[in-house]
Amino acid sequence: MTLNAENIKTMLPSCLPSDELFVVKVQVSDNPAKPKITVILDGDNGVGIDECAVVSRRLNNRIETTYGDDISYVLEVTSPGADQPLTSERQYKRHVGRKLKLVLKDGSEKTGILEEVLADGIKITEEVKEKSKKVTLVPTQVNFTDIVKTNIVISFK
Repeated sequence: MTLNAENIKTMLPSCLPSDELFVVKVQVSDNPAKPKITVILDGDNGVGIDECAVVSRRLNNRIETTYGDDISYVLEVTSPGADQPLTSERQYKRHVGRKLKLVLKDGSEKTGILEEVLADGIKITEEVKEKSKKVTLVPTQVNFTDIVKTNIVISFK
């Protein structure tokens, strides 16, 4: 059995301390001597450092049980940064009320406040800029299948 992202993904569900947490991304570097395993977690109410530590310890034990004590690797369990795109439909629910920037499959972009998460997409109040430089707020529904990338718009006002 090789140390790869798919094998790590199969180990992770039993390492999560609660159903509120979920895996956003798993990466394993190509370094054969000492691969770096990066696990990005999120939660319905966010994820804290203590939860990351619990998952790290549990996953470390699972890896050593599966691959043996002699395996050499670096393990990082973290939460997504504020600048990281939303990659899981489940992440949207926690960000209702926040401003999002969407990039769609057709290359267009939409910016607006996330109002609601639906089974197949989201509802936003889109900011549409007019020629007079005035911004109009338009209710818009976007399907998840049309979204290429979503970022939270961070404001320091």
